[in-house]
Amino acid sequence: MWLKITQNYSPNFNTPKRQKKNIKYIIVHYTGMKNELSALNRLTDYKSKVSAHYFIKKDGKIINLVPDLYEAWHAGKSNWKNIQSLNRYSIGVEIQNSGHENLYEKFPNKQMSSVKKLLRFLTKRYRINCKNILGHSDIAPNRKKDPGEKFPWKELAKFKLAHWHKLDEKKLKQFRLKKINLLDENKFFRNLRKIGYTSVQSKSSIDKKKLLVKAFQRRFRQGLVNGITDQECLILSKNLL
Repeated sequence: MWLKITQNYSPNFNTPKRQKKNIKYIIVHYTGMKNELSALNRLTDYKSKVSAHYFIKKDGKIINLVPDLYEAWHAGKSNWKNIQSLNRYSIGVEIQNSGHENLYEKFPNKQMSSVKKLLRFLTKRYRINCKNILGHSDIAPNRKKDPGEKFPWKELAKFKLAHWHKLDEKKLKQFRLKKINLLDENKFFRNLRKIGYTSVQSKSSIDKKKLLVKAFQRRFRQGLVNGITDQECLILSKNLL
């Protein structure tokens, strides 16, 4: 596999170097900015206090902003399973896309081709399990939506570059919008915790639960992101385990 990467280093990273064995996750983001140059400038401006290891342009060009063995500032306040602050254990990949706050668009084929190449390269180099390739909204559901419901996780899963369910989607869809009882709803949230999502306590607000459900749907039920737990969501969560 031939992978062309150019460098445009960002000053926003932590020292000293981390050990290769500690890199266990890849976090996928979109920039959420209309202008590609503005996004790149922000990721390399020390005043912004943000960065990522890689930036993928719409035309597929890959730019390395922070060397892999340094901790980039991309995940922010984040949780997955028993880990807090995913920056320490992950590589961040920023993909140019205007995002939900602007004109959220599909990810171009050239861009996704480079995403696949980069993910293959990184998973092989660091022996990263495909279940540990996550979206920003997975690890920060209360505040992030990226890379969003238009990001083709199902397509990546065909190349073992993402976790996906093994259900017949046509049959599964018949359970969409069918209500579940409180017992099943609690099972669903227990399943989310086992998958890795942030724990939801019984005292959590309705809004917080809704954001968590939306994060799950953006990843695994992209056809409808409504924040409502139904039978389809429950079945999906069981299968993913």
